Amino acid sequence: MEHGNYTVVTELVLLGLTQNHEVQMILFFFFLLFYMIILPGNILIILTIWGDPQLGSPMYFFLANLAFLDICYCSVTSPKMLADFFSDRKTISYSACIAQLFFLHFLGAAEAFLLMVMAYDRYVAICKPLHYTRLVNRRVCCVLVGVTWSGGFIHGIILLGLSIHLLLCGPNILDNFFCDVHQLVKLACDNYFVHYTSPNLLHCPGVVIVMCITLLLISYTVLLLKLRTQSSKAKNKVASTCVSHIIVVFVMCAPAVYIYGLPFQVVPMEKFVAVFHTVIFPLTNPRIYTLCNKEIKSSMWRLLSKCVLRCGKSKTNI
Repeated sequence: MEHGNYTVVTELVLLGLTQNHEVQMILFFFFLLFYMIILPGNILIILTIWGDPQLGSPMYFFLANLAFLDICYCSVTSPKMLADFFSDRKTISYSACIAQLFFLHFLGAAEAFLLMVMAYDRYVAICKPLHYTRLVNRRVCCVLVGVTWSGGFIHGIILLGLSIHLLLCGPNILDNFFCDVHQLVKLACDNYFVHYTSPNLLHCPGVVIVMCITLLLISYTVLLLKLRTQSSKAKNKVASTCVSHIIVVFVMCAPAVYIYGLPFQVVPMEKFVAVFHTVIFPLTNPRIYTLCNKEIKSSMWRLLSKCVLRCGKSKTNI
């Protein structure tokens, strides 16, 4: 398709993680095994929280939404990456590339905002326990979750609107396994939107993630300082919850800051960090929350026991 003196790119070539066929097969089976173990675990977390009335507190409601968001987030790039391990020429259409970029930042921003909501929930529970049921009731929880999705959608739409104005005129090779904003800017022609739009396009994800991690660290610092006035039993329970939240914040936000914090510089090991940011960490986040939570672990075992008993009865009847 001609556009002035340029040939507009309609298909992009992805170099993937590696060009070595043997390494590609090893990575394929590693990621496949990872999904077979971790993905059902996240689905189990959602089913456990939704099916157990004892887990009706806002914290578990937000955790179920986080697990769902993580499943959606890692599904944006992973299926294409796994399929490309068996392709000699890894290609993606321009429209699919733009869609991948939109959903990646839509879901990623929604998750960052949800982590902020979860920090607010812990703040109210620890600092204002007498007002907790009024400030964080079911209606408020639904509104907060809706705000996180809306905020992520707005962020994705902004990046989408800026990205579609970039005129790609070659080369059409992306040195990665998925499409992202800074890679598209590198392929863009020398036009008005590169000079005036690309700085906003590149800095937008970095600003969002830095703002989120700053607010999260401040809120959890306040919570940890508040623990000094709590009893020893309350300290242990709250500390374990806050520590798991802080681990997830670093696990999710640190790679994003590494990738998007310096958009105009070449980032070493960008592919390696991107794999953990888009594939590994999202599925492990909900598991981190449940490691120190006895209530949800016991509820999960009860659910699994019921499923095993039902399977046994059905086989017996057959």
